[in-house]
Amino acid sequence: MAESKRGSSKSSSGKSSSSKSSSGRSSSKSSSSSGRSSKSGSNNRRPREIVLEAVSQVQELIGRPVESVTGMEKDGSEWRVTVEVLELERVPNTTDVLGKYEVTLDKEGEITSARRTRRYHRAEAGED
Repeated sequence: MAESKRGSSKSSSGKSSSSKSSSGRSSSKSSSSSGRSSKSGSNNRRPREIVLEAVSQVQELIGRPVESVTGMEKDGSEWRVTVEVLELERVPNTTDVLGKYEVTLDKEGEITSARRTRRYHRAEAGED
């Protein structure tokens, strides 16, 4: 759960970017003209890299923090990642509203689709 919050920082443009590499060490990313890290052999990206890219892009797209990653799957050249997003923060936190999102990324790690599949209170037990 805390993994998505660790190592992220806001740039002057307000966009989040990770300051840690997949090994946990601080590093600077080489960027292509699109602002995403370039990598040769992008078909061979590690699942951790894809998940971190999905979390970063979902937070930027929705504007709310990702609480956790609940699933990931490779389907051909695409990746499907499921995340839980804190949509509405309340007191007590058991009444927070969370959203479950299914995100599809292409082989380059760019979001090709995103949809909310469920919205629920944090204290709600079980799945629908």
